[in-house]
Formats: sequence, C-alpha cells, structure tokens
Amino acid sequence: MPTQIAPTVLLLAISNIFMTTAWYWHLRGGTEAAAARPIFWVIAISWGIALVEYCFAVPANRIGFAHGWTPGQLKIVQEALALTVFGVFMVAVLGEALSWRHLAAFGCIMAGVGFLFVGK
Repeated sequence: MPTQIAPTVLLLAISNIFMTTAWYWHLRGGTEAAAARPIFWVIAISWGIALVEYCFAVPANRIGFAHGWTPGQLKIVQEALALTVFGVFMVAVLGEALSWRHLAAFGCIMAGVGFLFVGK
C-alpha cells in the first residue's frame, strides 16, 4: 500500500473541486441561463479556474508517485474523487437528483480502485 495517502488524496480532492467547477459552473440556472453566457467568457473563466486545479493536481501526483503510487493508482483515485465531487456538485449546485445509475457507476469506479490497489 502506498504511503502518503492523506496528502495525495486531499490535494487530488481539492483539484477535483476546482476542475468540476471549471467544467460545469456555467450550466447553473438551466439552458437559457447557460446560453446567455458568452462562450468566450465562459472559456476564459474556466481556464482561470483550471489553472488553480493544476496547482493542486500536479503536486498531488508528484507526492503520490514519490511515495510509491503507480500512475494507474493515481489516475483511478483521481477518477473516484472526480465522480464523488461531481455527484455532490450535481446535486448541490446544478439541482439534479441522484439515481441508482449514479450509484452503480460510482460502485464500478470504486471496484476499479480496489483492483489497482489489491496486492500492491
């Protein structure tokens, strides 16, 4: 099992909060509200938010890798966190409901996490 789990996961979680926000903030308020936002400004704002995301993701990956995580382990943990963060964002910010399909997808990703960490 890799060491430095807490700092790596914490930094990846923070980076995912910023990336989810960068990708989806402009959809809040429905299709009319989203269409009213000029795409140039949406892209510019999203790139600014994504820059902050990279400031957390890159160190997280370097710390994890330096302490025994494989690139595959780093990626699958990032994906699990991304799905978790998106689920919260989808409900809290975009106002959508979770369904059994969301939970099933989450379960599949968590199974992937398990497969990459078992026996390491």
